[in-house]
Amino acid sequence: MSDWRERIVSDPDILRGKPVVRGTRLSVELILGWLAQGWTHEMLQESYPQLTREDILAALAYTTALLREESYLTIDQRAAA
Repeated sequence: MSDWRERIVSDPDILRGKPVVRGTRLSVELILGWLAQGWTHEMLQESYPQLTREDILAALAYTTALLREESYLTIDQRAAA
């Protein structure tokens, strides 16, 4: 897998700066959302033919890198219910 920085970009003129796959308007958020709904890589690529397996992996790698650098607040699950 190549560096996610080669595939994931952010431009304030595209989707208000959300991270997207280079050369598309497909956001990392969209890709992760479909994966969270149970879509497979194959389903994503069938629905978005311009999306490659490497693009999907780059979106996951980008998110992993972002989460590594974040600080977190503990949420009391009882209070959230």
